Amino acid sequence: MPDTIETTPRALRLGVAGPVGVGKSSLIATLCRALADELALGVITNDIYTDEDARFLRSEGVLDPDRIRAVETGACPHTAIRDDVTANLLAAEDLERDFAPLDLVVIESGGDNLTATFSPALVDAQIFVLDVAGGGDVARKGGPGIGRADLLVVNKTDLAPHVGVDVEQMVADASAARDGRAVVALSRTDPASVAALRAWVLDVLAGYRSGEHVAQDPGPMAPHFHADDEAPGGGYVHSHDDAPAHAH
Repeated sequence: MPDTIETTPRALRLGVAGPVGVGKSSLIATLCRALADELALGVITNDIYTDEDARFLRSEGVLDPDRIRAVETGACPHTAIRDDVTANLLAAEDLERDFAPLDLVVIESGGDNLTATFSPALVDAQIFVLDVAGGGDVARKGGPGIGRADLLVVNKTDLAPHVGVDVEQMVADASAARDGRAVVALSRTDPASVAALRAWVLDVLAGYRSGEHVAQDPGPMAPHFHADDEAPGGGYVHSHDDAPAHAH
């Protein structure tokens, strides 16, 4: 009878993307606090030239500091989550080898624009994050992250009265843009919304473990050009905007 080889199931890899300042790191800290007692967790952060987000999470004390790894992309944030995911794949594999078995590895993108998405070769599910301070109309702007990520989080809802945003309307607009896909309105100070986020992650994890969850590709980013690249038809374009790339 042939020898059997036991393999440890790979952790669920969950991507968290969204523009600069929407609270991705804070969301991950909140999620770690909500799940650390029942799941074995690891986190990978992405920044262009720094490990600032990793240092923030370590300072929050949400996990053993060694379970939080930083990837310095050296290029536009989407590059390492969409175009060439090698650095993040290696970081995830190292993290899982060092702390096996892990249940969940959260991979945070650097702050990017509304078109940013993770490659399904890197993550099994992805969250796209907006915040109320970005404006109540931002969900209507659409894009693959907003429209087709596994979950859209409308973050910092506690700030809504201070910035004149109707959270219910923003969530309704987001739901319409997503054809009914999941939306969570979140404030780290609101236990009910944190519980909703926790429940969503646990549900995805259960589906992943049972083989029912299949990684979906939200679709490619919009045509993208860097500041020094010439746009089709002439002119130059800038890549980091809340809309698809445009010519200057």
